[in-house]
Amino acid sequence: MYNNLIYLLVVILILTTGSIPDQPQISWPAALLLFCAQIALFNQLARYLFRRNPDNTAARYFSVEQQLSILAIVFLAVDIFLLEGRYYLNQLPLAEKLPVLAHLAGIFLFFGYLCLIWLAARPSYQRIFARTLSARSFIAANLKINLAILLPWLIISILFDLLQLAPFPRLQEFLASPWGEPLLVLLSLFGLIFFLPLAIVRLWGCTPLPPGPTRQRIETFCRGQRLQFTDILLWPLFEGRMLTAGVMGLSRRFRYLLVTPALLEATTPEEMEAVMAHELGHVKRFHLQLYLFLLLGFGLLTQVSGAPILLLLLSSDLFYQLITLTGKSPDTILALASACIIFALMLAYFRIIFGFFMRNFERQADLHALSAMGYASPLIRVFEKIALLSGNIRDLPSWHHFGLGQRIDFLRRCEENPDKIPRHHRKVRLALFLYTLIMLTGALVAWRMPPDLLGEAPKARFAEALIRQKIREQPDNGLWLQLLGDLQYSLNQEQAAYNSYEQALLLTPTNTEALNNLAWLLLTAQEPTLRDPERGLLLAQQAAAETRTPHVLDTLAMAYWANGDRTTALALEEEAQARTRTHKDFYCGQMEKFRTTQYSTSTRFPEAGQNADAP
Repeated sequence: MYNNLIYLLVVILILTTGSIPDQPQISWPAALLLFCAQIALFNQLARYLFRRNPDNTAARYFSVEQQLSILAIVFLAVDIFLLEGRYYLNQLPLAEKLPVLAHLAGIFLFFGYLCLIWLAARPSYQRIFARTLSARSFIAANLKINLAILLPWLIISILFDLLQLAPFPRLQEFLASPWGEPLLVLLSLFGLIFFLPLAIVRLWGCTPLPPGPTRQRIETFCRGQRLQFTDILLWPLFEGRMLTAGVMGLSRRFRYLLVTPALLEATTPEEMEAVMAHELGHVKRFHLQLYLFLLLGFGLLTQVSGAPILLLLLSSDLFYQLITLTGKSPDTILALASACIIFALMLAYFRIIFGFFMRNFERQADLHALSAMGYASPLIRVFEKIALLSGNIRDLPSWHHFGLGQRIDFLRRCEENPDKIPRHHRKVRLALFLYTLIMLTGALVAWRMPPDLLGEAPKARFAEALIRQKIREQPDNGLWLQLLGDLQYSLNQEQAAYNSYEQALLLTPTNTEALNNLAWLLLTAQEPTLRDPERGLLLAQQAAAETRTPHVLDTLAMAYWANGDRTTALALEEEAQARTRTHKDFYCGQMEKFRTTQYSTSTRFPEAGQNADAP
């Protein structure tokens, strides 16, 4: 279940990262054909990997399932980023106004891959765990688990999309602010935490444990331990044949004790009390609240690391090589690369940090059962039975719970040496203190982080990649070559800007901005060999014949001054000043320059970029 949480977080990240292209680079018949080929390939891989499980062990089963789940994420990323899946999903009715619909469709696509895994896994599952399940019930049980994990995100996303459509300007301003969306998500999450258990137990089909000696004994034990709850429910996980129990809900009003029928059948009344004592340990130690705190910590990690990750990508030569190699738009490759890095961060965070706390929280719950029962043998017997009846998994390692054998050994050591119990609790408290300190430092870093951390060079390089992509997509549109020239000139790449403007004018000879900006370059270039006042005047005259905007008139005035005609230059500069509402001081300075100085090819013009009022 915890692995599923990580997988779904990555899937949501993939579906919500990046922009929606205006037009797909791959036609829908080609995309559909490639998608069907992917589905067939994935299905064959799943069946092959489960068939080649010669030792038929639970460890091997879970390993293959994990490998295929990660592979399903990779295939989904290909669908979304390389096969233009985001564009096609956004064509769904109402998806433009409610983006959650397109995201939900993408999640259903991921569930489709998972269903292929479960279909291929069912024969191995039945063989290893000695259970008979129909394909329908096996898939339904797995889907219910995943839908329960998905439910908080789905509710919050629908709420956010509806608020975006609300006709309240102040609300829209708040949502558009840097902290508006995170704050709304946080508030919604806190609200859901209290009411979500009610929805989940219904989704899972849980029913109240019938009255009788078993229920009465559990209730009596819980009252003695001062554990308040709403109900004790039978958890029909995998038709009730999974051996597990759990507690859900932060408040007494929405707190439920869950136990599967198989676990009830396999344990004695004393062993079931030990199980309940373990679950009570989670409540007494506030583990559910701490899990929420740890999830918020991951959100803070992504907030703090977002800008450095972007800076790393936009400064990397490999990133631009991938754009050239794949032929995809820069924002598509940026979204894909960002998702891969966030996935690595997520995997590291959950496996190392979250996993550390989960494993030690479980030990705290085990120790509470030891203290409540007075001895460890009832809980140890439960673990031994679970290990035996679940496919001999006693020595199977677990990143989130420790292996059952490790937990048994730890309980025995603590029973023999009770001093280890407070030592373990101190270890957890110290780890939580250090974690909180690091999170507070991260929050301070996020708050004090400069708004323009990226700098101009990476932004300019990314902008150039975007423009070059547009040039490849629309080779007959001179506008993109003109914009490329503008960018290159702003970066003092004068020869490259000259070439781009020339190519733009070959495609669109009446492009006013290309005419004007090339004229300005020929008049003001730092490189003397590029100076050409005579041609600059001709180009400026052509631009002014198309439009007499202030910046075009300023270029024409500069051209006349460069060619020795001060009178015309001053008249044109006065007209430019009369037409502008801003930059009047700039035009006054230009007129003073025309009156008092002489143009020469060695005259330096330190300003990079176009003249005042240029768009």
